Amino acid sequence: MFRTYEEEDLRGMTVTSGCVTITKDEGNLIGISIGGGAPMCPCLYIVQVFDNTPAAKDATLEAGDELVGVNGTNVKGKTKVEVAKMIQATKTEVVIRYNKLHAEPKQGKSLDIVLKKVKHKMVENMNSSTADALGLSRAILCNDSLIKKLDELQRTEDMYRGLVDHTRRVLMGYFDLVRVCKELGDEFCKIGVREPQKAANEAFCEFGEYHRQMEKFGIRMLKKTKPILNDLGTYLTKAIPDTKLTIKKYADVKFEYLSYCLKVKELDDEGYSYQALQEPLYRVETGNYEYRLVLRCRSDARKRFAAMRSDVLVKLELLDNKHVQDIVHQLRRLMSSLTAFHIDCHKLFDGVKLFPIEVELARTLTAFQYQQDNMEEQVNYDMCLRKMNLKLVMMKTF
Repeated sequence: MFRTYEEEDLRGMTVTSGCVTITKDEGNLIGISIGGGAPMCPCLYIVQVFDNTPAAKDATLEAGDELVGVNGTNVKGKTKVEVAKMIQATKTEVVIRYNKLHAEPKQGKSLDIVLKKVKHKMVENMNSSTADALGLSRAILCNDSLIKKLDELQRTEDMYRGLVDHTRRVLMGYFDLVRVCKELGDEFCKIGVREPQKAANEAFCEFGEYHRQMEKFGIRMLKKTKPILNDLGTYLTKAIPDTKLTIKKYADVKFEYLSYCLKVKELDDEGYSYQALQEPLYRVETGNYEYRLVLRCRSDARKRFAAMRSDVLVKLELLDNKHVQDIVHQLRRLMSSLTAFHIDCHKLFDGVKLFPIEVELARTLTAFQYQQDNMEEQVNYDMCLRKMNLKLVMMKTF
């Protein structure tokens, strides 16, 4: 004898009734699998709604919902095989009455599910021999290739970080170089200004101006290449971390889905063992609501898993394309800027003949000697003034 509906253990969930008409596909299927039914369970329920089927496209029936009637016939007390044949007997459309199970996902997230999730995270990074030695089963989807993308992303991140650091050091080297060019230009211009001979004066001043011009070319080149570091930094600090975070979220959803799959299998095994012993199982006799709740949670977790997997695949594809295109584009920008700088500097001295310079050392020495004599006279004059001031102070004292 089955328990009555009032005696069913709803486990805090609510049930509402409804009816839906589903048109079959070309394979004479609506896309659901059925569980429960006589002789062990008082009700029949949907175990799974398959993707891209009439039932999935209609989106009314969900895993865990109870089947009450098919084409106006009450299915209470029938086996799942009998109900499947009733659905198959209909040629085009099937009218299904159902009891919709309303449950919050957190109701099915028990401590057992959390522990299973932790276990899957541990097993994920183990090889088969280690897992077998520890007595841990390796569920399907472990060693997911998308999870292993984290290692590849880490290598890409390290490569980009090294590229950014090297580029920054190169540009800093060029900055130091152009500063030296400016200082050299200033010094040569000072030498030229002090040079009394016209030819040497013009040569040194022109040579100094060339170095000052090189400094201007270098600053212009650095202004053009600075955005390259920002662009590479954006890829490094935003694109890669965002993708890594998405993969970690995907892994978390995947482990939760695996945990519900394992829970369903454990409940199935428990039911089969009691059925083999012909012993009653309380949760089955009272409507199997615990099992149906886990089925609903597994279905929801699978939807999140599929959505996250699709999101990860899209982001990885975009990241790969950006990686290939961006790094080539940025390196071309960098090399073109450096090439333009070297070409501009080469044009400055191309065909210019400033040296050797003919310098009359006698005139140069005379000019410097005159300057030196003036300096000595100035020093002697200053010393005389200081002595006179000292004598006046001593006289006033006495």
